[in-house]
Amino acid sequence: MSKLYDESSVRVLKGLEPVKERPGMYTRTTDPTHICQEVIDNAADEALAGFAKKIEVTLHHDGSLTVADDGRGIPVGLHPDEHVPVVELVFTRLHAGGKFNKKDGGAYSFSGGLHGVGVSVTNALSTRLEVEVMREAKVHRLVFSGGDVIEPLAEIGTCGQKRSGTKVRVWPDAKYFESAKVSIHELERLLRAKAVLLPGTTVTLNQEKADGTIEAKNWTYPEGLKGYLAELCMDSELIVPIFADERFCGRPAEGDAFAEGEGASWAVAWTNESGGGESYVNLIPTALGGTHEAGLRTGLFEALRDFIDHHNLLPRNVKLQAEDVWSRVRYVLSAKVLDPQFQGQTKEKLNSREALKLVASVVRLPFEVWLNQHVEEGKKLAELAIAQAMSRLRSVKKVERRKSSGIAVLPGKLTDCGSEDTERNELFLVEGDSAGGSAKLARDKEYQAILPLRGKVLNSLETPREQLFANREIADISASIGVDPHDVTEPDSVLSGLRYGKIIILSDADVDGSHIQVLLLTLFYRHFPKLIAAGHIYIAKPPLYRIDTASQGKGRPARKFYALDEAEREHILERLTDEGVREDHISVGRFKGLGEMNADQLKETTMSTDTRRLYKVSIVDGAEHDTRQLMSMLMGKGEASGRREWMERRGNEVEADI
Repeated sequence: MSKLYDESSVRVLKGLEPVKERPGMYTRTTDPTHICQEVIDNAADEALAGFAKKIEVTLHHDGSLTVADDGRGIPVGLHPDEHVPVVELVFTRLHAGGKFNKKDGGAYSFSGGLHGVGVSVTNALSTRLEVEVMREAKVHRLVFSGGDVIEPLAEIGTCGQKRSGTKVRVWPDAKYFESAKVSIHELERLLRAKAVLLPGTTVTLNQEKADGTIEAKNWTYPEGLKGYLAELCMDSELIVPIFADERFCGRPAEGDAFAEGEGASWAVAWTNESGGGESYVNLIPTALGGTHEAGLRTGLFEALRDFIDHHNLLPRNVKLQAEDVWSRVRYVLSAKVLDPQFQGQTKEKLNSREALKLVASVVRLPFEVWLNQHVEEGKKLAELAIAQAMSRLRSVKKVERRKSSGIAVLPGKLTDCGSEDTERNELFLVEGDSAGGSAKLARDKEYQAILPLRGKVLNSLETPREQLFANREIADISASIGVDPHDVTEPDSVLSGLRYGKIIILSDADVDGSHIQVLLLTLFYRHFPKLIAAGHIYIAKPPLYRIDTASQGKGRPARKFYALDEAEREHILERLTDEGVREDHISVGRFKGLGEMNADQLKETTMSTDTRRLYKVSIVDGAEHDTRQLMSMLMGKGEASGRREWMERRGNEVEADI
């Protein structure tokens, strides 16, 4: 490896080069379906804005795909600042698009596109891409190869004054994908969903066969989400009729939390089978769910709980949980959120904390009304939820909290939870007494326990087992979780006394916090390996920054965002700038540690199951040997030279807040 590191060593990736260099950062690389979806989503955004009534997708025999819509057509004139045709800019420039400006007068109020990245990624990862635009009685054409223009924008014909739209044909480049073929199943599911979510829009899929014939499929759902869910539940027995409704916010008054047009539509059914469903945000499918699904669950639970309380249906000593109501629910949810925050460019999970409150608030009241209008059906749902709760209570493993002998007495500084449901219970190992105090106020007393740790835990990689309990912190951790130190070769019965299904490391979002994480992970890896193998160890990710914006007037209430790190902070600030939020209306605060966060902030960002970010600790299959070597090198007392060599070789990969 060359040790030369000078000014010439720094490489600047320009244009679409970052996408070609690291395609996995921008799209899913198992197959080209997602880059094709980006084009479909643009057509769907035109329909969502009310300008397109037809979306036609053609899968050609040569593997290419065409998406055509009858929307407004991408503008073809020169951009006032860049002096490049706008249609060319959209397909060749990252973070160029018409969906940043959400204020009055913007091209799109609600859209799945957010970052101006989608179709430029499609272009970069395609051997060829052709664009035809019908607009203002003219037809224009533009052709790219590998993201570069090979046929400049040119007028190729005329069309009727009232005709408009965009047609894009994509030839995905196979070298960027594990499989070169678009997934027909996923494509059909996506297009069917667009038809469900866009009333009045005709969605068509044409499949071109080898003999030149076309097999066409059309989707339409006159009943919208309700009809779609009925189709999904055809083979299931419904306990009550499908509950379907929609609610969207009107023009907000001063101080209202949500903007005009935000809200959700949904269809919900209860069956005798396990639940599940589909969710969307601004027509984008969220396969991994997110905060909007949590909002639907919360709204349904709170409404049914109030119904049960009002009719005095709950037996004594039975406490309902949201999962008792949710476990048999089949659902389709479509949320409209003004400024959604997704997890990654593939947008498979919604992270916007405001979406939970939004969906919960619009769902709860209509469901309360429905229950009171359908009392018998409401009582059936109440019986189902109560039966689930009683079944859960019967299956709970009883844990003896204290033994009279005093041998297993729990640490005095442990703030325990009330539930005896080991699988649901959580123990937070919190850095510092002050943070532990906030965590105690932020927790759910029913199932979340807090163990504050004073200082840094002993580096226990090479500590003999018989000397472990000389360290008070380690002794407290072992007593709290109910598991003694053990080897990976010991039977699973060593976990028989486990008191918490999740053991969560909660430390500051800085270098010291990372050090504490590593020390605790070393302890669990070396002396409690079965906890990691069984998936009981987690790391909580508290934010480093809070960003507040003042009210922007009509339809734009004050907002707050949380950023895990510098990169996420910069991304949020860029987005706000692109939306036209003035700099003096943006306030950025940095948390120096967990102790600076009040209980509400800690709950909202780190402890609430609906809005927190939690990462499970696991060892990749087949990587046990490499993991053992790495841990020995990083934490071994006699490995200083190895650590130095590793830092010299890999130091450039470190992302640290120093």
